[in-house]
Amino acid sequence: MSFTKVAVLLFDEIPLFEASVPIAVFGERRSGLPEFDVRAVAAEGGPVRTDIGITLAAPHGLDAVDDAELVVVPTWRRPSGGPPPAEEALEALRRAHRRGATVVGLCLGTFVLAASGLLDGRRATTHWRYAPLLASMHPAVEVQPDVLYVDEGDVLTSAGSAGGIDLCLHLVRRTYGPRMANEIARSLVVPPHRAGGQAQYVDHPVPPPSTGDPLGETLDWALRHLDRELTVDMLSAHAMMSRRTFDRRFRRATGTTPAQWLLHQRVLQAQRLLETTREPVERVARSVGFASAVALRPHFRRQVGVSPTAYRETFGTAPEADVSRTV
Repeated sequence: MSFTKVAVLLFDEIPLFEASVPIAVFGERRSGLPEFDVRAVAAEGGPVRTDIGITLAAPHGLDAVDDAELVVVPTWRRPSGGPPPAEEALEALRRAHRRGATVVGLCLGTFVLAASGLLDGRRATTHWRYAPLLASMHPAVEVQPDVLYVDEGDVLTSAGSAGGIDLCLHLVRRTYGPRMANEIARSLVVPPHRAGGQAQYVDHPVPPPSTGDPLGETLDWALRHLDRELTVDMLSAHAMMSRRTFDRRFRRATGTTPAQWLLHQRVLQAQRLLETTREPVERVARSVGFASAVALRPHFRRQVGVSPTAYRETFGTAPEADVSRTV
């Protein structure tokens, strides 16, 4: 679902930085990009006090949620203390969801969505420190404590401050395409895309290939040879490590498994080719390491949300003249 009207629900005693995340992503006017109507909403009425005593005068009440296409709860006061969310705010979230709005909980905002019942029977995440508490308070929620964000279609949740930025950029990418998401990411000076399944934190960052680290060199080599069949054994052999050592180092550096990382990189490269060329989908699939377009399709849909053909129709920019040469 497309969106331009964004309601950001602010509760009392919230952290200031987390509260500003969706406003930073959607609120700035950027040349050549759609303008979002961002509404800061006092979810419990009156001025909003942050956790360090700064008072915010949110200009909107809960009635501003009623026609918003995207409703974001950017954070929440510490869930182990203080009063629960106001019932009026929870009902506003339920009404928004019933009429088809996308509802998002960032970081501790997931607790508010859980209190509304919108996460019952769904996967969700929050900051890793509070994931066990979320699971104990809301047993009907399938808590995933290690991921950056979870996209359940019309209800999405994220972990931590940076995870909130990742999820907001994911929403832009999902709705308006990678070019717009990349432009916003560039203005914020943040990475344009981190996959939702990536771990919330890793022990060591991925070393660049220029450092001479065999892991960084192997990842760079893999990215240049995605058209080949690449197995974990092949990667570990290229890095001159045992399979067990390679697996352990890879997880520490990336927060995911080698197989999951490879699959994600293949789909990302397929996106780039669909955006910039008129190559048939079958040829795109083979060029990024899939046996056929049929093999690519379920992985692409799972990661991107639409089929490769639908993605190209929306985001492809190659000249139409190229079609006659490639079909």
